[in-house]
Amino acid sequence: MKAKKTIALIAHDNKKAEIVNWALKNKSALAEFELCGTGTTAKLISEATELSVKRYLSGPLGGDQQIGAKIAERKIGIVIFFWDPLAAQPHDPDVKALLRIAVVYDIPIATNRATADYVIHSSLM
Repeated sequence: MKAKKTIALIAHDNKKAEIVNWALKNKSALAEFELCGTGTTAKLISEATELSVKRYLSGPLGGDQQIGAKIAERKIGIVIFFWDPLAAQPHDPDVKALLRIAVVYDIPIATNRATADYVIHSSLM
């Protein structure tokens, strides 16, 4: 039996409500995967959906780097990252590093609701 892929769920503060609503809408699809996420995002999604979501640190405290390390170890295969391109982030270098490592390891990374919908419902999944 093939192991479940792991999806990392991340959202900037202004996008947390949006990713929680997205997760609720896609709860049955997400239940087919192992889930992890950064700090508050993982907590909010787990509470709202009652799905198990492994929590890493908050993004500004190293969570983005932890997710990036798991991508490099080939333990995360998909990233759903609702980022806020209009708000300055104190940990912007970490965000850029996370996006870069996802590209280097050729894993799908959805940075908005439309792309997340395509990824989660793809026949390739």
